[in-house]
Amino acid sequence: MSPERRYWLDSSENVTLLYRIVWGIGILLLLADFWVHRHEQFGFAEFFGFHGFYGFVACVALVLTAKGLRRVIRRPEDYYER
Repeated sequence: MSPERRYWLDSSENVTLLYRIVWGIGILLLLADFWVHRHEQFGFAEFFGFHGFYGFVACVALVLTAKGLRRVIRRPEDYYER
């Protein structure tokens, strides 16, 4: 038998590093909100961090919708064998 192949995300140090990089990029993008001037049509869209918050809420809504939709369209495990 050949030895088990290890990938770069199998190491907890690499996962921690990746996690910190993603957080760093997110913080930098949030701080860039101070310098970016947007011409918004709605006043509430000009609040600090609005687009990040809106994106997070939309992502959570998509996940919850998909979980609910899964219950509706789920098929038995042997569906194609019948």
